[in-house]
Amino acid sequence: MHHHNKIHLYQIFTRLFGNKNTTNQPWGRIEENGVGKFSDITDVALASIRDLGMTHVWYTGIPHHAVINDYSNYGISPDHPSVVKGRAGSPYAVKDYYSVNPDLADDPAQRNQEFQALIHRTHQAGLKVIIDIVPNHVARHYQGMNNPQGVSDFGCDDNDSLEYQRDNNFYYLPNQAFELPDLPEIMRPLGGEDHPTLSRPFTEYPAKWTGNGSRLAKPNADDWYETVKINYGVRPDGTKDFATLPDSYRNQSANDHLAFWSDKIIPDSWVKFRDIALYWLNQGVDGFRYDMAEMVPIEFWSYMNSSIKAKNPDAFLIAEVYQPHLYRDYIQLGKMDALYDKVDLYDTLKNIMQGKEHTKEITRTQIALKDIQPHMLHFLDNHDEQRIASPEFVGDAHIAIPAMTLSATISSAPTMLYFGQEVGEAGAEQAGFGQPSRTSIFDYIGVPAHQRWMNDGAFDGGASTEREQQLRTYYQRLMQVVLQHKAFQGSTTSLEIERDARHGGLAGQLYGYLRQYHSETVICLMNFSHDNETTQYIQLSKLAFSKLALKAGHYPLNDLLNDTPNVELVVSEQGATINLTLKPLSSYLLKI
Repeated sequence: MHHHNKIHLYQIFTRLFGNKNTTNQPWGRIEENGVGKFSDITDVALASIRDLGMTHVWYTGIPHHAVINDYSNYGISPDHPSVVKGRAGSPYAVKDYYSVNPDLADDPAQRNQEFQALIHRTHQAGLKVIIDIVPNHVARHYQGMNNPQGVSDFGCDDNDSLEYQRDNNFYYLPNQAFELPDLPEIMRPLGGEDHPTLSRPFTEYPAKWTGNGSRLAKPNADDWYETVKINYGVRPDGTKDFATLPDSYRNQSANDHLAFWSDKIIPDSWVKFRDIALYWLNQGVDGFRYDMAEMVPIEFWSYMNSSIKAKNPDAFLIAEVYQPHLYRDYIQLGKMDALYDKVDLYDTLKNIMQGKEHTKEITRTQIALKDIQPHMLHFLDNHDEQRIASPEFVGDAHIAIPAMTLSATISSAPTMLYFGQEVGEAGAEQAGFGQPSRTSIFDYIGVPAHQRWMNDGAFDGGASTEREQQLRTYYQRLMQVVLQHKAFQGSTTSLEIERDARHGGLAGQLYGYLRQYHSETVICLMNFSHDNETTQYIQLSKLAFSKLALKAGHYPLNDLLNDTPNVELVVSEQGATINLTLKPLSSYLLKI
């Protein structure tokens, strides 16, 4: 990675971000509940995101996915509501990769130009742009409206009389018609309401495999029935119909990877997705977030990402992968810059916040991922997870302050925030297809805490509560401090306070480490306990003490996070002690 600085990624669910409507009717139409537009993400909005200490924005749900609204006046074919989830549609059922969601445009005929203008505004604000690419599956009814010269739609050249052929884009069930699953009441299209398009059934013949790999002509309700699986040249028995990448390529450059593929036979779906990525790079996009990357062969990623890096070596490429034993393959062979650190750090921090785990589990995650640490994307919230402030998580966003501080400062890994997280959004709305505790990704809905911060477009927190303002001020301070101090790109040495017997049972709720870069040192301390403060001063571990190499004496410490006065490091021959007792739910970033 050529990035000299830490990456701070702000995830915006684009459809929801600018929505000022507070009706929040379950299954509400766009006219009732409103929708955020590209144009709502103004220069003022973007400046406030930059001021939050962000470097990149991930606009989620940009590619044109299947929608309920009728855009046939714009030459867009209608989507059948029985294969659209929610009133607004899933951003992960893409209908046209060379266009953007018409719901987000003031003038749907100008949707691509309006997104182009947003890319430009984002760059003007000093931020880089990430969008989704969903390589494993597309909407059941794919139709490109804006294909560049020479680009044909997925499936249009397929031989659908065969279950499998290398250059088919889909897998088929010859001589069988697709049938909709039997859906429970809660999952009925449009909440069970009538719709003119529902009068005739959705037809697909022959049936295709479903996105999650189901080979049933009639998938089950919990299959990804609104999508179809892309064929990457993996035969139905799982064997690969393409060259395998030698393991020695783990240590090779992106250029070497590209050279490897230059004389190989490349399945058609690989080429189609490469062309999509290069198209968006040409439009000014600075990188991609890949949905469910582990469902697509690693060789494809080598080809795709080396093609991207040849065009833009600084492109930032993020993969959603949940199997730790595959992490190194995706980084080294697949040439990813960042992978979701969910199964290790996120799950551990969630358990600690909920009082279910000891802080020594943090140490375990850091050791397990030591060699790939800079590639692990840290987050406490995203569109798939429960909101921190939801009762299902911890019920109060302030409880996450120590976890957030740790997540942002424990390594040089990129850090992601989800819009609304920094003002304590709780995701309590009953939106329709999406259930509360997460902010709905399927329906038109308002995001109340974020709407108060947005304050009708002023983006100044004018309508926020005092607690919301305090939380955002903390997030802003934290993220800015991490960008401003080189120590957070340096080495990490544990203080081992999670093993310090002097703190008794509380040790399991304490954590601390040194971050060092050349002569700059910051001591990071957290107390995850809701109600107990330490009674003992904090001591440095032997290793941390040796890394400081300081003469005996008193050294003033500057608390970069809370301006705590009169903190000092007392160094003697025996060791080093910080004259602090850690308050409940506190965190400190102490610069020597």
